[in-house]
Amino acid sequence: MSLDISRIRALYPALSDGYAWLDAAAGTQVPQPVIDAIGAAYAHGIGNTHGAFPASARSDEIVSKARQAVADLVGGDPGGVVFGPNMTTLTYRFAYALAKDWGPEDEIVVSQLDHDANVRPWVQAATRAGARVRWATVEVPSGELPAAQYDELVNERTRLVAVSAASNVLGTMPDVRRITDRAHAVGALAYVDGVHATPHTPIDMVALGADFYATSAYKWSGPHIGTVIARPELLERLSPDKLASSPDEVPDRFETGTPPFADLAGVAAAVDHLAGLDSEATGDRRTRLLTSMTAVEAHEQAELAHLLKGLSSLPFVDLVGSPARRTATAYFRVAGHTPQQVAEHLAARQINVWDGHCYAWELTKALGIRESGSAVRAGLVHYNDRSDVDRLLNGLEELSPRRPG
Repeated sequence: MSLDISRIRALYPALSDGYAWLDAAAGTQVPQPVIDAIGAAYAHGIGNTHGAFPASARSDEIVSKARQAVADLVGGDPGGVVFGPNMTTLTYRFAYALAKDWGPEDEIVVSQLDHDANVRPWVQAATRAGARVRWATVEVPSGELPAAQYDELVNERTRLVAVSAASNVLGTMPDVRRITDRAHAVGALAYVDGVHATPHTPIDMVALGADFYATSAYKWSGPHIGTVIARPELLERLSPDKLASSPDEVPDRFETGTPPFADLAGVAAAVDHLAGLDSEATGDRRTRLLTSMTAVEAHEQAELAHLLKGLSSLPFVDLVGSPARRTATAYFRVAGHTPQQVAEHLAARQINVWDGHCYAWELTKALGIRESGSAVRAGLVHYNDRSDVDRLLNGLEELSPRRPG
């Protein structure tokens, strides 16, 4: 298993602009096949679904293929794939639906590790219902989320456990299966935020024990679409608020308004793109995805090791967190400079990174850096190469307090 990075990079028009795109943790660039699929959907003509004419049938087919593609990506059931504008919006939607029968005797568990999109919707829903919110805490300074604490946090009153498969700033990958097993032992549901994990590693939502698995296509080379995947029979138990005239069937009843059909064509194309990253991968699409994403993880981990070694060699750079298992994501601070100043310095050298809390609201507070501008984030994906990493390290070297000038 291996990746031809030059071949892969050539598929991304945006990568030809001379920049080092190290901002992928906030969203990836889009390859030409995805752009073509979206354009072709518009060019051929689309209509709303379930109509009597060909353009409507094309939209029906686009939706069906997109559901199957996402199911293949995460190991889920296409009948349980719900689409929406983004993960945050969908999580609010599911929080409203799930909390309808919560009350003062109920509890939920959220974590400090998570992106706020997998925290705030649940906290707010629990508050409205009068339910208790319990918190899983991170270890400081490592940024680990110990799974053992869930043995005490989860009890017979627990209705839901929300946890991330990977931190979007530290890359921390907790023991999700141990956490979800604890939730299921008391009859609670597990909502797993896979937005940051999905681009970096093979995903099997069943093996993770996820009752709900959330991900966003724009984090894995697709358009700006969010999706939550669950078992259809679980979705049948929920009654989201919706129009009286809109479909009652699952998963359609969770999708408000008219879907963005052309973008859904792009979702399917993005999954096909991921499946073909390892050009030697064979078998059905699910098998090729597992092969390609295993190769992606190996490539990214090699580049991450080079990046972490380089950052550690700079005495004026402070790495935030040291998780044992992590995605190819680095979060750091530079002495004498705010994170924003560092990002601006790098942008002037055509290097794209993010700065700030990156919506890791509770995590940056726990780490004691939220009120001081948080940190700089460099996120690698499959299309990044050694030259991107070296450009970042060279740009940071210019900020050395011992450097002349």
